[in-house]
Amino acid sequence: METSAQSAGERPVAMRLLLACGAIGPLLNSVVILILGAIRPGYNALLIPDSNLELGDGGWIQITNYIVTGALLLAFAIGLRRVLRTGRGSTWGPILLGLYGLTFIGIGIFVTDPVLGYPLGASSTTTVHGAIHILFGQLQFTSLIAACFVLARRDAALERRGWSWYSVATGLLVAASDVTFVLTAKLLDGGPTGLIERIGIIVSGCWVALLAIRLMRKKGSIA
Repeated sequence: METSAQSAGERPVAMRLLLACGAIGPLLNSVVILILGAIRPGYNALLIPDSNLELGDGGWIQITNYIVTGALLLAFAIGLRRVLRTGRGSTWGPILLGLYGLTFIGIGIFVTDPVLGYPLGASSTTTVHGAIHILFGQLQFTSLIAACFVLARRDAALERRGWSWYSVATGLLVAASDVTFVLTAKLLDGGPTGLIERIGIIVSGCWVALLAIRLMRKKGSIA
């Protein structure tokens, strides 16, 4: 629940800045991925996962994007915990979104291995850092999906049915995207893995951003 000071007016500036990070982070990540995927020579965004943008010329841009996005999401998770003081999801919601942020930092530090022929001529042999990257990637989607359902239960308990169903739908769509991405990468070499992955990234990013915007607005609070 909100404190009496918060109920009487706008949230403190520091709190609003922390919450704003939840809107900025996903937007930054999506914009950078879309731009780099469109301009990188030899890279096909429909076929190749966004992680491969860490490789080749200019790979440092995507690595930096992941790490900065993760830091912004961690800041948002801190703000979320300060807002959701009690009730359903007040503990696990921030923890799961904090974990979601940490996975971005993890996939930035542990660079992916080349896959699906990009970069051209690079070895696709699995390395330790590549395997860790994959683990962080799966944890990223899993933590986001779990956060969707945790906060859906909170909204349902507060009789905010529309937001609750939106969170459930997001969780299901992201889960379907993740499963389809894995199956496509394994069974359909050259299939639209990049497109499928980007659907999951954008859908999940929109959910986090809208959650952040709700929290920054007094009427939109889920506290």
